[in-house]
Amino acid sequence: MMAKLSTEDLLEQFEGMTLIELSEFVKAFEEKFDVTAAAPVAVAAAGAGPAAAEAVEEQDEFDVILDGAGDKKIQVIKEVRALTSLGLKEAKDLVDTAGAKVLEKVAKDVAEKAKAQLEGAGARVTVK
Repeated sequence: MMAKLSTEDLLEQFEGMTLIELSEFVKAFEEKFDVTAAAPVAVAAAGAGPAAAEAVEEQDEFDVILDGAGDKKIQVIKEVRALTSLGLKEAKDLVDTAGAKVLEKVAKDVAEKAKAQLEGAGARVTVK
């Protein structure tokens, strides 16, 4: 089993890569996990005028917050571990902390899927 890399370790690895290598990595990542890494961009029609510039940007990053574990705490801990790279103790501590963020700054579809998984295990969840 491979040791988990910290965010700093990963950033250090990416720092040494060329733009082409990074681009290839992003493509491979998107294929492997069936996601899109590019943030959605709203394209305004040319000459749409100042009204388009004032359009409200749609939220594209969401936090999944655990409001409570419910009666099936062990199931919720299993789901938290499946959604994150946390170990058993860290996942249990997170589940024991009301209002804890399970996932931060994730895409809407990822947040909705995580919410469904956690609620399926009996947890109360908020997506913000």
